[in-house]
Amino acid sequence: MDLRILVLYLTCVFFKNSASVDNRTFPETFKFGSATASYQVEGAWNEDGKGENIWDHVCHTNPDFIAEDDNGDVAADSYHKYKEDVALLKELGAHYYRFSISWARIVPKGIAGSPINQAGIDYYKRLIQELVDNGIEPMVTMYHWDLPQTLQDIGGWPNAELVAHFAYYARILFENFGDNVKLWLTFNEPKQTCLDGYGLAGMAPAYGSIGIADYRCTHTVIKAHARAYRLFEEEFKAEQQGKMGMVVDTAWFEPGSDSDQDKEAAERALQFTYGWFANAIVNGNYPQVMIDRIDARSKAQGYTISRLPEFTDDELEYIKGTHDFVALNIYGAVNVTWKEETDVNDVGYWSDLNVNEQGIDGPWGMRKAVNWLSKTYNNPEIIITENGLARPRGLDDDDRINYIREYLSSLLEAILDDGVHVTRYTAWSLIDTFEWRSGYTTTLGLYEVDFDNPDRPRTPKASAGYYANVIKTRCLLDACE
Repeated sequence: MDLRILVLYLTCVFFKNSASVDNRTFPETFKFGSATASYQVEGAWNEDGKGENIWDHVCHTNPDFIAEDDNGDVAADSYHKYKEDVALLKELGAHYYRFSISWARIVPKGIAGSPINQAGIDYYKRLIQELVDNGIEPMVTMYHWDLPQTLQDIGGWPNAELVAHFAYYARILFENFGDNVKLWLTFNEPKQTCLDGYGLAGMAPAYGSIGIADYRCTHTVIKAHARAYRLFEEEFKAEQQGKMGMVVDTAWFEPGSDSDQDKEAAERALQFTYGWFANAIVNGNYPQVMIDRIDARSKAQGYTISRLPEFTDDELEYIKGTHDFVALNIYGAVNVTWKEETDVNDVGYWSDLNVNEQGIDGPWGMRKAVNWLSKTYNNPEIIITENGLARPRGLDDDDRINYIREYLSSLLEAILDDGVHVTRYTAWSLIDTFEWRSGYTTTLGLYEVDFDNPDRPRTPKASAGYYANVIKTRCLLDACE
């Protein structure tokens, strides 16, 4: 279906709850984009010299780890169809495209000093040039969960050696793409990498050492981020004029009542979720509530030192301030209440956090979340790097339209009424993707991908038409105020 037909159709529709939607205009400087990630869309898992990554490995060696035994071997085939994807972005009117680079496609073995894969460099140069030629700004994620398997073979992110390997990879990206890439994101949702990948075994590499390996993973990731930032700052930033941050995800944690205990529990949840990473790169260390609670519980459990590693004084100084903006992935809200202390012998992140959580429908949480970021981190530039709704396959996705509209309305109130410095909104995702353990059983794309068709055709959903109209008019209903 032609996207123009969808836009025409949608201008005649009066969406539910429209009376509660803020219909003022987004500032002219505000930018709208969309996003994907390498393993989720590229396919070509073993083509042109690419090395194996941890998702290749887990999908091939343990296929029932993924719904319906799916994998990303072909995915949306964006490796071969990137020009079509850029055409979709152009059709939307997107100002920028957030995508990730596959480390194993650039450095197949991942190891510092090991050979560079020129075919991988060439692919991303073609993609970036196609974006630039179409007036679309590239926003590049350096790591979106697809670690080269050879690095996992030496322990993965809990191994501090990965700091040097990541720096080697980062240098290659800056040298080859920095002339056209001005927005860099070092890591996507490192909480998922560390907690789900190394703590809970719910994501690749499915390591499973909660309360220990997840904290060691975090320590390495933060130092790797800082190394990449300092490298860019010292050797590339003056000439390339780029900016860099880290993507951290959180829900908005709403106190279950006005009690001091519930308010304290909600703040603790925010610090254990977003602050876990952001406080380090902004202020130089983990949130004090994490340091204190994990240290106390570790000692009560018989450990001689805290399960949460400590930074040295030099590392604290090196890490502090390694951001040019704050990036947020947000999908929903959570109701939080106070919880009695868990059995001290229960070792793990969730018992260290120790709150009751219940997911709720709360688009208003967007406004509260960005206000909290602004207050907590001294009014930084804030970029919404992901926001979207998971639904079964299908082109009629009015619920996704309602979701986007209501979250954007909440965001607009934060910008216009509260003065929060939010500059971009990124709809996840541009096209349907391989959604990790859910495989292809759920979708978040503005464009449907027919994964049953070898050609992987793309078709606009109703939400693509709505989002295109938002970008064009900068307002959320038919007539802007």
